[in-house]
Amino acid sequence: MTSSSPPVPRIAVILGIAGLAPQIWALLATFNETNRYVGLAAGYFYAALIFSFLGGLWWGVASTREDAPEWLYVAAIVPSLIAFSTGIPWMTGAPWPGPSLAVLGAGILAAPLVDWVLFKAGFINAGLLRLRFKLSLALGGLTLLLAVR
Repeated sequence: MTSSSPPVPRIAVILGIAGLAPQIWALLATFNETNRYVGLAAGYFYAALIFSFLGGLWWGVASTREDAPEWLYVAAIVPSLIAFSTGIPWMTGAPWPGPSLAVLGAGILAAPLVDWVLFKAGFINAGLLRLRFKLSLALGGLTLLLAVR
């Protein structure tokens, strides 16, 4: 990563950080027994939403580049498929699906690997890579904390 890449717009940084607020609220909600399940459900939903959003980001990168490799389209759809499949326990009324949160947390933590490959290929700049890494570390970590709550 070089410091010569264009900076990420300030609004993207601010909104990215603000985007951690729902997961922080969800985690805090679990410390009140009355709100515990609501916090877990909200945290799951938000993690699934953002994980799917990351796939959309990759799809957007792929669709704007003629030289995009085919694997990027595959990588772009995987987060939505994982988010959906981890929701199946919720859809079927299974007891608390803690593993669903763990899988999403791990997926969010692993997402910067795709970003790293995109950076190395020149598809995204170093500023975006740094922001994505920090936000993924924070959201993935918060989601894993929820998984063990």
